[in-house]
Amino acid sequence: MVTAVARRAHAYPQIVLTAGDLVDTDVVTAAPGITAADALRFARRRRARVLACGAAHVLVDDLARADTLGLGDVPARDVARPLPIVAVRTPELVVRRALSEGAPAVIVPGRGAIARPALTRPLAVRGRLEHALPAATRALLADIARVAAAQGARAFVVGGLVRDAWRRAATSGDLDVVVEGDGPSVARALADALGGTLIEHERFLTASVRAPGHGRVDVATARSERYDAPGALPRVLPASIAQDLQRRDFTVNAMAVELTSEAWDLLDPFAGALDLSRRRLRILHPLSFVEDPTRLLRAARYVSRLELRTDPWTARCRALALRLAPYAALSGPRLTTDLDRVLDEPRAVAALEWLVRAGVPRLLDPRWRLTRPTVERLAAVPATLAWIRAHHVVRSVVVAALVFAGDQPPAVAEAMIKRLGISGEPLNELRRALTEGGRLARSIVTATPSVAGRALRATSGAELAALHLLGGAPRARAEWWVASGRAVEPLLTGHDVIALGVPRGPSVATVLAAVRDARLDGRVVDRAAEIDYVRSWRSNNERKG
Repeated sequence: MVTAVARRAHAYPQIVLTAGDLVDTDVVTAAPGITAADALRFARRRRARVLACGAAHVLVDDLARADTLGLGDVPARDVARPLPIVAVRTPELVVRRALSEGAPAVIVPGRGAIARPALTRPLAVRGRLEHALPAATRALLADIARVAAAQGARAFVVGGLVRDAWRRAATSGDLDVVVEGDGPSVARALADALGGTLIEHERFLTASVRAPGHGRVDVATARSERYDAPGALPRVLPASIAQDLQRRDFTVNAMAVELTSEAWDLLDPFAGALDLSRRRLRILHPLSFVEDPTRLLRAARYVSRLELRTDPWTARCRALALRLAPYAALSGPRLTTDLDRVLDEPRAVAALEWLVRAGVPRLLDPRWRLTRPTVERLAAVPATLAWIRAHHVVRSVVVAALVFAGDQPPAVAEAMIKRLGISGEPLNELRRALTEGGRLARSIVTATPSVAGRALRATSGAELAALHLLGGAPRARAEWWVASGRAVEPLLTGHDVIALGVPRGPSVATVLAAVRDARLDGRVVDRAAEIDYVRSWRSNNERKG
């Protein structure tokens, strides 16, 4: 009889991978002062994906982007990234964690680099999102998934809804949907399914659907972008969802949830969820602000609304973009549109303060400099915005222009307001508000109501907003004028004063203006007093004659 004898447990050799084992690309050393164009040619000759320029590490993809934008003369180190550096024997787990936190590569000195996969493993988040989203939104997402599947497409919800749901914050009624496939066809089918209306934007492969009870659903074909010049609108081409996420502005906006999967998979290749938890606003690549400088204005909105802080590298990217200003391809209407959005934020002052402290007004003129009066004027913005909107005094963007340019030299202020695309009479009004605002304020604060009224009667909305921003007595006068002063008119008509013996012609307008001034000063209060005033005025003029 043969009996089986169990072997004693014994140790088997364990394979433990380290950073040195994971290296998959070379790091080539280049001169510290090499330009982006020369560095790109050098890297391509050496077939390298990463260059070491002194202590800085530069990705070839970023050098190629700089070359496409016509920035080949900038130092290559200006487009460097803060890549993690680990020792050769660093455990694999540590390397994988660094890559999962958004690093495009990990540097292993003496060996090379470890590149991040194009798209990281998705995370099933259906339970989390269903808990965070209202029932109506969940039903709408199900409709979108069903319509996209019927069109043979994959649909992803991106942008604010994913970001806010992940934060367990209130979400807006509008949705941003990206489709791998024919986005406009999905949008047309969705409009039919919801009984809504459709607007297509063929150039950008997008469409907007509006349906009763559902707000707006923006549907876009997954796409890549190419910028031919700094600040220009991009050229777009259909692409994968991975490429679509790569073209976005910040990590917190580069997350997507696949609606056509049962699990609602979260795609988060740049660790946007981690940045949200750390309250960090991080750009996706070093030339993102250069490609689209309006992202600087969007950054202000996210900093204020989401209470995020830009990381040091993003701040350096911002400084590079401002150093390269002005942007000839960036239109004034694009700037004013994004400024209006900043001013519509619940914490608009925080957003404006971030803009001025970051130097973003240099987009309007590179000579702009931050001054103490500019910072002080920011405190008046909430009250002024509320006032101009309540009384329809002027556009909100005029307030931003007054804050930014109000304490700049005349030539700088003039260039700034023209850069906003303001022209014609609105430009003349804003120009007067900037150049004559101080004189106007001094002339009305101690004047009688009638004298102040004569000065204010010829003012524009921009000048009234400038007075309001000054606070104190100038603000009080502006508020009085808009609320009641400008509505004061004589009860008597031209026919009435003629019947009282005033000769036809210019004298009629003169006496009516005098009656109006008397009412402003409280010297006449009713019709009978106006009649007495006209008789007295006529008698005095007859004696002088």
